[in-house]
Amino acid sequence: MITEADRAEVARQLGREPRALRAVVHRCPIGHPTVVQTHPRLPDGSPFPTLYYLTCPRLTALVSRLEASGLMRRMTERLGADPELAAAYLAAHRAYLAERDAIEPLGTEVSAGGMPGRVKCLHVHVAHALAAGPGVNPFGDEVLALLADEWPAGPCTAH
Repeated sequence: MITEADRAEVARQLGREPRALRAVVHRCPIGHPTVVQTHPRLPDGSPFPTLYYLTCPRLTALVSRLEASGLMRRMTERLGADPELAAAYLAAHRAYLAERDAIEPLGTEVSAGGMPGRVKCLHVHVAHALAAGPGVNPFGDEVLALLADEWPAGPCTAH
C-alpha cells in the first residue's frame, strides 16, 4: 500500500520521517502524495486518532493561511446557527470514525479536527475531503472550493 518512493517523498514533504504511515490516499495531478492515511496506533501502541494527514507543503501553506484568517472560528459559529450544516458535520465525524475503526477500533469517539462540535484544524478537514471525495466533509469541501484557483493549479515543484 505504500512504496519506499512514497515514504521518501512524504518524509521530504514533512521534513521528517512520517509516523504510522499506512497508505497514500490522494495524489496531486502530477502524482506527488497529497494525503496519507495513518494507522490508528503508533508503533509503541499509543492511539493516533488522526487517520488522514495532509502532506503537500503547498496545500498545507494555503490552508494555514485560511486558518490564520479566522475561518475556523466563523465555521464553528455557523455550526450553531445552521442545523443542516451541523448534521452534515456530524455525519462527517461518524464517517471518519467508521473508516478508522474499520482499520483498528480505538474505543473512543474522538475523531479529528474538532468534529463534531467545533472546527479546530482545517488541514484535517481538507485531508478527509480529499481522501473521501466530495460530499463527505462539508468544511473540507468548502476550503477546497476557496482554494480552487490556487490549488491544484500552479507549480507543485515549489514545495
